[in-house]
Amino acid sequence: MPGLYFEEFSIGQSIKTGGRTISEDAIFSFAGLTGDYNPIHTNADFAKKTQFGQRIAHGLLGFSISVGLIMQTGLLDGTVLAFREISEWKFVKPFLIGDTAYTELTVTETKALPRIGGGAIIASLVVKNQNDEICQRGTLNLLMLSKPK
Repeated sequence: MPGLYFEEFSIGQSIKTGGRTISEDAIFSFAGLTGDYNPIHTNADFAKKTQFGQRIAHGLLGFSISVGLIMQTGLLDGTVLAFREISEWKFVKPFLIGDTAYTELTVTETKALPRIGGGAIIASLVVKNQNDEICQRGTLNLLMLSKPK
């Protein structure tokens, strides 16, 4: 089933994704991909002495997992043109190794953009852990295709 087209989104529409557990392997893979080997993420002895008492996931790893979880819903399959903007993003609480992240997406605004053959969807994202604690939050602006005529 294809994703939703621009016209099929409405203000207040909300979805909750499935979850994904953040593993040590995911943290090291992300470090290798980005080159960010900050010891707070990769050195257990160093991290033990921080206010967190252990290694934490990269903030952008949490965001990336959130986007992946949204894509796994099928909501945007074949209908998203681009991720246009991320705004007001806050890293509220870190993800620890073994935490399970999930995302709640709520459409807050829609704007038709006929020149691109679709429109913009503004969505509020809240990324939580398995204890329903907010770890990240912000706004995502997506360009979506219009329904074919």
